[in-house]
Amino acid sequence: MQGQGETLPFSFCGSTPRRSPFALPWFIRRDLIVKRKQRIVIGLSGGVDSAVAAWLLQREGHEVIGVFMKNWEDDDTDEYCTSRQDLVDAAAVADVIGIEIEAVNFAREYRERVFADFLNDYQAGRTPNPDVLCNSEIKFNAFLDHALSLGAERIATGHYAQLRRTEDGVLLLKAVDRAKDQTYFLHRLDQRQLDRTLFPIGHLTKSAVRTIAREQRIPTYAKKDSTGICFIGERPFRDFLARYLPKTAGPIETPDGRVVGRHQGLAYYTLGQRQGLGIGGKRGTDESAWFVAGKDLARNVLTVVQGHDDPRLHAQTLEVDAMHWIGNRPPVSGSRLAAKIRYRMADAPCRLDRIDDDCWRAGFDAPQWAPAPGQYLVVYDGDVCLGGGVITATAMADAPAAAVG
Repeated sequence: MQGQGETLPFSFCGSTPRRSPFALPWFIRRDLIVKRKQRIVIGLSGGVDSAVAAWLLQREGHEVIGVFMKNWEDDDTDEYCTSRQDLVDAAAVADVIGIEIEAVNFAREYRERVFADFLNDYQAGRTPNPDVLCNSEIKFNAFLDHALSLGAERIATGHYAQLRRTEDGVLLLKAVDRAKDQTYFLHRLDQRQLDRTLFPIGHLTKSAVRTIAREQRIPTYAKKDSTGICFIGERPFRDFLARYLPKTAGPIETPDGRVVGRHQGLAYYTLGQRQGLGIGGKRGTDESAWFVAGKDLARNVLTVVQGHDDPRLHAQTLEVDAMHWIGNRPPVSGSRLAAKIRYRMADAPCRLDRIDDDCWRAGFDAPQWAPAPGQYLVVYDGDVCLGGGVITATAMADAPAAAVG
């Protein structure tokens, strides 16, 4: 059934869960976990976060079912693919906790709803973030539909985020552990999805999660956190992209038109990129590092500048399209809020002005470094994530916005 994935021939039934020697209040926030016993389907990734989330729900007395989501098939035998080991780890976790687990294949949905857009964006010179779409289209859509087909009342994941249920709807709040907060990746979820969702570890720090896992003898308590785009893993990004997009080499130029090298294809570079340009140490230039400052798709030219602080790497005004507001109520045009343009950065004060229904302009108090069209701008009001959209054009203060190409 479309949207519900294909159940793989794999199932484990766990043993009796261990009881914690800790007093409950230090790691369980009862206001964040549903008190009435429910059937909850949790996404078990094979990592420590989802494992502890599952244990907390099981400890609360819920009927917990684990689902391992297989979202990528192209590299099952590749040295960089970790899905086989992740599945083994997820099964081991389920056995220790004492819950059933099944593996479900969402690879078709992922390719159609996430990966196709990912390739189109890179080919168009943009810098997409597929993890955002993976959440809205797969983990909280296809997976949610599958869980409901199993009779689940709610789903749960190991994301670092919090929810507050009010009379006006569900609010998405930052996690207690700000270094691990993942609301940036969750900003496109809607009320239907959030109403059915639990984030059991959002009130915990990462160190507390690992402590619980270790005390419960959960086998993944020391497992390294996954990094990078999920389907690329640790492999060289350019090598991966070259399998799907043609290499069209062209000149690398300075803003005044001086050719300083050759690029391998505009899709393989992003604004602000420093590594992999192959133009370091050019005779007759200073020793400052080179950074990608622009792409000219019509001429197939990559523009670079020297120095991290070059003003052409900064923008103070961004135009944002496809805005999604979690509460279905956009802020008043001209509101003073905060936003960020990439995951690991602090919220920056800005003013939001509405251009039309889905298009907004964000004017920051201070220039932002290397915002790239295709990236997401995510908006916050204090700890509350309001939503966000896709950056389409950038400009310095008092200058017209410029789009890629």
